[in-house]
Amino acid sequence: MAGLRERQKATRTQRILDEAFGLFRNVGYEAARIEDIAAAAELSVGTFYNYFPGKAEILLAMVTAEVEGVLASGERSLRLKHKSVAAALDHLIGGYYANTFVYTTKEMWRVAMAQVTVNAGTLFSRRYTDLDRRLTQQVRACLNGLQQKGMVLAGVDTDALGEMVFNNLNMMFIECVRSDEMTTDELRAHVARQNAPLARLISARQNGAAA
Repeated sequence: MAGLRERQKATRTQRILDEAFGLFRNVGYEAARIEDIAAAAELSVGTFYNYFPGKAEILLAMVTAEVEGVLASGERSLRLKHKSVAAALDHLIGGYYANTFVYTTKEMWRVAMAQVTVNAGTLFSRRYTDLDRRLTQQVRACLNGLQQKGMVLAGVDTDALGEMVFNNLNMMFIECVRSDEMTTDELRAHVARQNAPLARLISARQNGAAA
């Protein structure tokens, strides 16, 4: 019976998230009401609150699900063989952007970013910051792995460099979120162009060719 209850809970949770995403996308995060989400999920408002305390927690669940997908994409990228430093960074970061806006919209990201800024120290802010930390660690792992393979110069501080690369890709993502016109393909192209000279500088190749 416990297994059945857990499956029912998981099914209801997913239904709430699916219906909330539809409402957030169609009418906007601010306009969507808890009553509307509960009705769309065929639940009473009281039952809804057994699953989520409010809209912010739904948003956090969506952002978390999206970043977990991004991290999974990153793990796959780390296992591949890449012909150059630039190719490895482009594949990793391109995978990040390709798996964004699956469970979210730009408006939802704007709200999430505002929540972190305005409500520093809250559970929302701490979990959001932890997701950024995990992404930073993954970028560092990418560069560490390339260095161990002899593709990045031995003297390069790959941990510090990974933090710098993440900070830039995150800043560019924020720029994309702010713009209704910028696509993820354009975002990837911008970041790849920015990373190209950096990749050349840290590449261990002796012939001076682009990494």
